[in-house]
Amino acid sequence: MNNLTPNSPLTFEALMASIHESNRFLTERQAETDRLQKKNARELEKMRLQFKERNAQKEKEWEKREKEREEREKEREKEREKREKEREEREKEREKEREKYEKRMKRMENDMGAWSNNHGSFAEEYFYNSFDECQQKFFGEQFDEIEQNLKPKSMKINNMKIQDEYDIVLFNHSSVAIIEVKFKAHENDIAKTMKKAETFRILCPDYKDFKIYLGLASMSFYPELEEKCADAGIAIIKQVGDSVVINEGHLKTF
Repeated sequence: MNNLTPNSPLTFEALMASIHESNRFLTERQAETDRLQKKNARELEKMRLQFKERNAQKEKEWEKREKEREEREKEREKEREKREKEREEREKEREKEREKYEKRMKRMENDMGAWSNNHGSFAEEYFYNSFDECQQKFFGEQFDEIEQNLKPKSMKINNMKIQDEYDIVLFNHSSVAIIEVKFKAHENDIAKTMKKAETFRILCPDYKDFKIYLGLASMSFYPELEEKCADAGIAIIKQVGDSVVINEGHLKTF
């Protein structure tokens, strides 16, 4: 603006120049204000977009985490359903085994009543039932079949009639296990048991090349009998409480 001395008269030109200068100053100030407002508006818009973008990203991340959580929950639910199904299957299997066991015990109880005067038959049925349940693991081998009271057809060799009976016989593709059963075994039964291997090869020629194991099963044993069975390579099979115990560490093949 033009400098005016204090006492100089204010002319029309000077007044117009002062007004013009004020207008220019105001215009510049307005322009600066507009520029700053636009800049601020741009900054605010940029911040708004950034905020929106961050919110959108957070929303995506949240949706992703939520989806992953739902997937984990589904997997856990599937696992729970699987475990529950397995538990139910095990429960059904146990129930079947329990029913099977009860039927066997009932059959054994009936048999015991019918065989009250025949201890030998009771012992045979008792050990047969035991082997029938665990025949797959015996003498260190897996057996697929079991026979009770096997009576092969007799044969005549050199005018001598060969015949025999086998209380319990287990079979697989290469081995045979012959179990002689007594209610109360005696040392004399060892020789009878060992003879079973000889007669079996003769009377059952289809198995003549098979390995043969021998076992003596009895409701009771005494130490001398167990010692002699071990020396002969015969398995010791006896009742201990409610279980059947098999001592086969000394077992031989015949």
